Amino acid sequence: MPTLGILTCSDLGSRGLRQDTSGQRIRELLTPAGFQVARYEVVPDERPILEDRLRRWCDLDRLDLIVTTGGTGITDRDVTPEATRAVIDREIPGMAEAMRIQTLANTPMAMISRAVVGTRGRTLIINLPGSTRAVQECLEVVLPAIPHALDMLKAQPPAHGA
Repeated sequence: MPTLGILTCSDLGSRGLRQDTSGQRIRELLTPAGFQVARYEVVPDERPILEDRLRRWCDLDRLDLIVTTGGTGITDRDVTPEATRAVIDREIPGMAEAMRIQTLANTPMAMISRAVVGTRGRTLIINLPGSTRAVQECLEVVLPAIPHALDMLKAQPPAHGA
């Protein structure tokens, strides 16, 4: 069973002033898809903290998948994409582009999202916006590709055409 880390980036949530509904939605969508939540945390929108959690969860905990929620907008406090880019080895722009393209059909706000997808070692990291609706819509887009991406990271790709 692949391991999952859910990292919610929220100043208010980290202080207990807002319930983490988007992190809960990630859990609700990925647990039935066969993922085991191994790490979950709500942290403030602070780049050093985000980078630290991503590095630790990849390098020490060796999680298969990390999904972040929040911090992908354009305010000064939205630093999740920058933190992600600082720690990944390789970016996977197609997954982030697919999320924006598909969700743009539902809301023009999708074009403002700066979400990043990439890998660090054998871990896939996916940034999602902070709303539960955006989490749902974006995960629906990328979920079919996640198992194949994880297989490729484990150096056990399925046969082409499978």
